[in-house]
Amino acid sequence: MKRIMIAGMIAAPLTAVAGYATAGGLAEPVIAPAPVPVVAPAPVATGRDWTGFYAGGSLGFGTLDVPGVDGDFEGLTFGGHAGYNYDLGSIVLGAELEGALTNDFTNDGADLELDQVLRAKVRAGYDAGAYLPYVAAGWAQATVGTGGDDLEDTGYFYGVGLDYALSDAITVGGEVLRHEFEDFDGAGDVTADTFGLRVSYNF
Repeated sequence: MKRIMIAGMIAAPLTAVAGYATAGGLAEPVIAPAPVPVVAPAPVATGRDWTGFYAGGSLGFGTLDVPGVDGDFEGLTFGGHAGYNYDLGSIVLGAELEGALTNDFTNDGADLELDQVLRAKVRAGYDAGAYLPYVAAGWAQATVGTGGDDLEDTGYFYGVGLDYALSDAITVGGEVLRHEFEDFDGAGDVTADTFGLRVSYNF
C-alpha cells in the first residue's frame, strides 16, 4: 500500500509538469539565425586610361595683331598633330607636335598673309572620365608672307583645351591658344589668337 502511495505522489507532479509543457507553458528555445555576410560592392572606376599615342587633324579660326597694320587680319586654319599622353591617375601629362596652314588669313591693306604656324606643345590635364580638360604651352614658329620676302620668327604660346573620348579610338575636342612673338623679325611685337576644333585617332 505504501508503495502505491509513493508512486502516486511521484507521478502526480510529473504529470502536472508534462501537462503544463504540453499547454505551452514552457517556452521553446529560440535559435538565432546565422549572420549573413555583407559583401561590399567592387569599386567602379570613373576615370579612363588616356595613355598612348594619338594623331589627327584640326580646323579653326584665328586673328593676328601686327604693329602698324590697320584693319582685320584673320582667317581659317587647318592642320595636323601627333602626340603622346601618359595617364598618372587623376593627372594626364602629354607632349605634341602640330602644324597649321592657313586659308585667306590676310590683311589686304598691308598685303600680308599668315602662311603657317608650327607648334611644339606640352599639356597637363585632369582625367574626368571621358573628358580631359587641360592647359597647354610651348614653342611656336610663324611665317608671314609679305608679297616679297617672307617674315619668320619664333615665340611662345599658352592656352586651354578640352578632349572628349567618343570611343577608345576616337577623341574630339577644342582648343584656344594665345601666341606671343616678341619683336617679330624686327617688325615689333605680334600676337595671335586661335581657336581650333580637333579630332584624333588613338593608337
